[in-house]
Amino acid sequence: MKKYKIGIIGVYGRGIHACQAHRPEQGFEVVMGADPFDAHPRNYQIPGFKKFPERFPDATLVKDYRELVANKDIDIVFVMSPDYCHEEQAVAALEAGKAVYLEKPMAISIEGCDRILRTAYRTGSKLFIGHNMRYFPAVLKMKEIIDSGIIGDIQCGWCRHFVNYGGDAYFRDWHSEQKNTCGLLLQKGAHDIDVMHWLMGAYSKRVVGMGMLSVYNRCGRRPEGSEGSAAWNENQYPPLELDGFSPIIDVEDHNMIMMQLDNGAQATYMQCHYTPDAERNYTFIGTKGRVENIGDSGKCQVHVWTRRGSRQEPDIIYQLKPVEGSHGGADAPIIDNFLDFVANGAKTNANPVAARNSVAAGVLAHYSMRNGNIPQDIPQLEPELLEYFANNQQR
Repeated sequence: MKKYKIGIIGVYGRGIHACQAHRPEQGFEVVMGADPFDAHPRNYQIPGFKKFPERFPDATLVKDYRELVANKDIDIVFVMSPDYCHEEQAVAALEAGKAVYLEKPMAISIEGCDRILRTAYRTGSKLFIGHNMRYFPAVLKMKEIIDSGIIGDIQCGWCRHFVNYGGDAYFRDWHSEQKNTCGLLLQKGAHDIDVMHWLMGAYSKRVVGMGMLSVYNRCGRRPEGSEGSAAWNENQYPPLELDGFSPIIDVEDHNMIMMQLDNGAQATYMQCHYTPDAERNYTFIGTKGRVENIGDSGKCQVHVWTRRGSRQEPDIIYQLKPVEGSHGGADAPIIDNFLDFVANGAKTNANPVAARNSVAAGVLAHYSMRNGNIPQDIPQLEPELLEYFANNQQR
């Protein structure tokens, strides 16, 4: 059995997810981590949280990711750092011949995404993007229904995304600035744009964006120069009664996109970060019916209509049982798929070209909303890149 040594860039926060790849009995071993910061205090609120050295006592922890990438013994690199680091670190790891798991969003610019894709193509290093919603049971059930043909050809889709923890997660630290994220259509919306592309069978070719910073700009701020962090607390509502938010906030707290897809279908995505409830609600309408999720993880339902009638009386109801694990049970399957891809060339749910196109739609929607809502056309990739990644990175 071949042995694979793993390095993790960004070992805390989302990096905790990468720890699931440590499977010595299967030949995968975490041997090194890189992170310039000590464990963040909010991590101690996670049940069972351990610092990296405690979790992996035989592994090495360094502050500079370049030391990890230069380690010739490492075969696999997880890039779990903040969004603005993704391009630089993924390119460096690919150039070093490592197989790369890159957390979404792929990068914060279209140019950054394309640079990563071209590097993977040129070097032949394997690239995998952490779009874990492609492993959500509710999303997989809707895809199964759509692919069955029961609701016909999809012509219209939309997603309403209620983010009640937006103020906790995105407006108290680095997420609150455009220079670090471009905007929340990438950090948060890249998931949903990708799901809509996937289930509707096409990518956006033109987008129009609308959005505003309308609530969190009026909230109390922490002092300039003080350290900020996400602060998850169910009692933190309503936002205008709270303080401790970032001194600089220039990302929008609600966003909307209209998308013209390249197969003729149309879609819209709406996202709000100051709503009191939390859920992603998708609906897809075809020539023979409609499908919609009620709840997006845990105990949820998928409803199907194939005849005219009341919204309260779907023709089919699928009851989905809760799945153990983080992110609705999707984190373990995506790690399984990645490791199988590295070791055996397995086909992947998450596709690097799809990840690039979700970022492209988000970037240009943000540009549109900030420049008079002018329609923006998505630039196309080179044919050789499309062919390479469509062929599961096989030449």
